[in-house]
Amino acid sequence: MNKTFINEPERDFSQKEQCKALQEAISAAEKELGQDYPLIIDGEKVMTEKKIVSVNPCKKAEIVGRVSSASQEDADRAITAAAAAFETWRLVPAQVRADYVARLIGILQRRRSAMAAWMILETGKNYGEADGEICEAIDFFNSYSLFACEMDREGIALVDSAVENNRAVYIPIGVGLIIPPWNFPFSIMAGMAISAVLTGNTVVIKCASDSPVVAYKFCEMCEEAGFPQGVINFLPGSGGEIGDYVVAHPKTRFINFTGSREVGLRINSIAAQISPGQRWIKRVVAEMGGKNAIIVDSSANLELAASGVATAAFGFQGQKCSACSRAIVTADVYDEFVRLLKKEAARFTTGEGKNNPPMCAVISQKAFNSITGYIEQGKKEATLVTGGQYSDSKGFYIEPTVFADVPETAVIANDEIFGPVTAVIKAADFDDALRIANATLYALTGAVYTSDRKNIEKAKAHFNVGNLYFNRKCTGAVVLNHPFGGFDMSGTNAKTGTRDYLSNFLQIKSISENIAW
Repeated sequence: MNKTFINEPERDFSQKEQCKALQEAISAAEKELGQDYPLIIDGEKVMTEKKIVSVNPCKKAEIVGRVSSASQEDADRAITAAAAAFETWRLVPAQVRADYVARLIGILQRRRSAMAAWMILETGKNYGEADGEICEAIDFFNSYSLFACEMDREGIALVDSAVENNRAVYIPIGVGLIIPPWNFPFSIMAGMAISAVLTGNTVVIKCASDSPVVAYKFCEMCEEAGFPQGVINFLPGSGGEIGDYVVAHPKTRFINFTGSREVGLRINSIAAQISPGQRWIKRVVAEMGGKNAIIVDSSANLELAASGVATAAFGFQGQKCSACSRAIVTADVYDEFVRLLKKEAARFTTGEGKNNPPMCAVISQKAFNSITGYIEQGKKEATLVTGGQYSDSKGFYIEPTVFADVPETAVIANDEIFGPVTAVIKAADFDDALRIANATLYALTGAVYTSDRKNIEKAKAHFNVGNLYFNRKCTGAVVLNHPFGGFDMSGTNAKTGTRDYLSNFLQIKSISENIAW
């Protein structure tokens, strides 16, 4: 690892001055609520009649912003503009591209509280979750800048030849479609876009419809940083109208997607088809869902385990692909663990994001309906330990919910719920716990609480996940500490933040010159 990289420290909101700065930023953002926002195509601001209306999930009557929604004609213009910009941007040295990103980091540092405020209002994050995204984005920008320059400078190591001058270099591949999720509306979206741009590609950002204002604010900062027109284009729009169209477009070279398994598989299927005029096989980088498990055995510190499971299950309302939706506990400590988890769940009270509660509202009416449907299903399948109450009268609020005595075949033990619901499953022993943990289509994150070295080594070899943790929660991956990405139906194991991640957006060109003729 490059020793010059240092992770961006998170703010300490136990300090009054840190809270005050963010509260002032929230008040300033509230004065701008309800504004209209344009598309950005080739540097041009384009207002459309059709709008995506973004609301505060904690106060659903409050409109955060009305963001222009693209048509297929707008989409074609954006992709065409990105293709034209690629012809010059691909020739810009990596260090110069990194200089643009350095300016972007400076702008983000100055607007740190403002960006966190918009995330709090648009997606229902508390202070720590919102500021953590800023830190992760800065870490992505710094790590990708280091690696992009390194790859541009060093190329591929080859053996020496007495008769030829041989080189193998990385070159960018073209126009990338960036389709980020709503749950990390800044860090994942920005990391997906900047990784592609740093490696010489141009991008069209089709942001999530639940968080378009945050995405616009990012593109606004990119404009201020001086990125050339057409390099970064902002194209919100409904999936039904432009989703398939932009994936199938013949000038789209790759799709960088983070979201649900259903949408990811559809993108992969469409991208595999050759459109008229298409000259390449499209690449798909997909980070999808998870049904993540934390295993707890009889040698574990049960208080630590219960705290870790609760934080991983209920932090940001369980709306993380890495969230703990299953706790698999060996029979000899099962009852005690359930008792402790119930106690830990009580810490996660709900409220508006601007007041910095442990939990806020889930993102939308659609999500609320889906999650509460699973809660009602769980009441039929298992024992409700705590929670299970919900209300959407003012915002989309759901209590942290724990089910025990959950059969491993239950719906709530197999479907990705993406909300503050966790199923506690009893295992006969550690081997049985591993079997249950692996009995899913997903393989994203997992954790094990144990002091048994044999079980640690067994889990290292047999727990089928992309990110495995011991004696800590399964959420909270840190850039260049825990390269993130899963296996199987959880995605293409992209491993964000790393040098390997950048290779998704590059190809290798081998150049050989005969010097002995």
